[in-house]
Amino acid sequence: MSEDNTVFIGKKPVMNYVLACLTLLQNGAEGVTIKARGRAISTAVDVAQILIKRFATDIAVKKIDIDTEQVKSNETGNLNNVSSMIIQLGK
Repeated sequence: MSEDNTVFIGKKPVMNYVLACLTLLQNGAEGVTIKARGRAISTAVDVAQILIKRFATDIAVKKIDIDTEQVKSNETGNLNNVSSMIIQLGK
């Protein structure tokens, strides 16, 4: 899967990301990659489940990667460990 088929999860409502994934799939993408860090991980899981169960029942989870990234804090300048997750969906 290419980097173009990636949806980065942030603070928007869940359905915004579901719509973004559906748009990619309807435009001919073979699959979609959902990336999230920190508190957005639960939103990423919700997006994947809504896609699979409700809208695109022909796709499934192909791979899930979990990791820890070091992110520099804007306030203190210290490095903090932040969990990250990548969910790859495909046919």
